[in-house]
Amino acid sequence: MKPTKENIAEWFGGLQDRICLALEAADGGSRFKEDAWERPGGGGGRSRVFDKGAVIEKGGVNFSAVWGKTPEKILQSLQLAESEFYATGVSIVLHPNSPMVPIIHMNVRYFEMSNGPWWFGGGIDLTPHYIDAADARWFHEQLKQACDKHNSSYYPSFKKWADDYFYIPHRGETRGVGGIFFDRQTGDAPDAKEKLFAFVQDIGEAFAPIYTQLMQKNKALPFGEAEQHWQRLRRGRYVEFNLVWDRGTKFGLDTEGRTESILMSMPPQANWVYNYQPEKGSPEANTLALLKKDIDWFA
Repeated sequence: MKPTKENIAEWFGGLQDRICLALEAADGGSRFKEDAWERPGGGGGRSRVFDKGAVIEKGGVNFSAVWGKTPEKILQSLQLAESEFYATGVSIVLHPNSPMVPIIHMNVRYFEMSNGPWWFGGGIDLTPHYIDAADARWFHEQLKQACDKHNSSYYPSFKKWADDYFYIPHRGETRGVGGIFFDRQTGDAPDAKEKLFAFVQDIGEAFAPIYTQLMQKNKALPFGEAEQHWQRLRRGRYVEFNLVWDRGTKFGLDTEGRTESILMSMPPQANWVYNYQPEKGSPEANTLALLKKDIDWFA
């Protein structure tokens, strides 16, 4: 039985619930606040924001299911015929208090046009302020395991896609250590939608175990003012990517999505220092050296 847009949206809503509960338990210092909203053109969502926790300084786990007339910008960018759209998914960004705990992002989504086309998309990527090679390797191992359950070609293909997507061209560096990214995944086989939905479900369910493990491992590591200064500079890079290059941000704004929910990915504080250069051989310089495409974290 092919999944329908309604039961896909229902599952995404349940995923939001499960992830929020897991993050609250792992943090132990705060709870999500929900802000339900409606989109004037059709649909709505639940924005859940986490603030001033023991580990997470600011974050959001958002669910939406929106529909209506497809904006002309979207039709042109996706080269689609005029029709109505339906889009649903979960989007997550978490900014930790400690510079020793990485930022994380995940998005899983489904898009359908009233004249027939449909596809799944998504991704999960990790943005450490300080790169720990062992953590990066473990993170990629978890993603590879989730991908390999469905297709052995997924991880290498989607890992490459993430390296290229989560890249800041004007800085010549990746946003972090990558992860996986995929878009417009569809198929003509009778069971194509069912199989792709099962893959997206496994990626979604992988999020909470992955990030809560990284929270627990790194939350007690010592840091000082110098590390916090570096954290704010790296947050600045995060802002640059999301506002200049991220297609999800642009899609949300172009479809008249809720601005507060779209921009919940912004960190609570970020700095920009003119022509900042870390000291050679420093942990900061070592991190910059690893912000490159096509790193084999298993080597």
